[in-house]
Amino acid sequence: MTNDSKKPTTIAIAAPSLFTLGNLACGFFSILAASKGNFAHAGWLILIAAVFDMFDGRVARLLDAESEFGIEMDSLADAISFCAAPAFLMYFMVLKQQPLWGGPIACVYTCFGVLRLAKFNAMAHAGEGSKKYFCGLPVPAPAALLASFAISYTIMQGNGNGHNIAFVETYITHLYNFVWFMMLVLALLMVSNVPYAAFKAKREKKFNAWFLLLIVFLVVMLIKFPQNVILVVFSLYILFGLLAVLYRAFLGIKIEK
Repeated sequence: MTNDSKKPTTIAIAAPSLFTLGNLACGFFSILAASKGNFAHAGWLILIAAVFDMFDGRVARLLDAESEFGIEMDSLADAISFCAAPAFLMYFMVLKQQPLWGGPIACVYTCFGVLRLAKFNAMAHAGEGSKKYFCGLPVPAPAALLASFAISYTIMQGNGNGHNIAFVETYITHLYNFVWFMMLVLALLMVSNVPYAAFKAKREKKFNAWFLLLIVFLVVMLIKFPQNVILVVFSLYILFGLLAVLYRAFLGIKIEK
């Protein structure tokens, strides 16, 4: 008897790759949109790429079609959508005004993002990865932060559809003046050993009234102010990762893998 019946079908193998190609295509067209000054459009394309990236691995596991080819292809797509595309978006939107160091900062962000992806793949192949934490900031997080910032700022300038929450507009005004610094910090976090929650480990789902109210509130806000909610959520994710490191270092607590 053979094990041919257990092998994934051609459709099962191709399905995850279609999501990965959707991720890559969004990154490519985001760069084109940013080069034409369509910053909100470019930002949304990066966020859509993140949705594709979120589902390609899940689809592969669901269809039992995980492969080395899919892993490598996913990293290559991420390099375009979450490393190059956000860097180009910030360059054309903000950094281009600084001809001396604007380009180098965008390049550093891209290079460090690619280094982060290579580090992740190397750790995965060596079996050193953790289901609880990422070692360093995962590239979709800063990409989503920069994309949602671009969308929110464009709306504030009256060049995009939608509305912003009042306090977010104050926040993004300050962010605009320090985009160069923010990108350098994000680049360093990507290649750092700072642990960030992976949300991959299976946990017991406990629902209560307050949790359900929080979910409803976030859904309503996400529908009304999607770019603002994404901006705040990923800002808090990045900030809490740093604060957690300081807290554990102060108490002498070690990370459990």
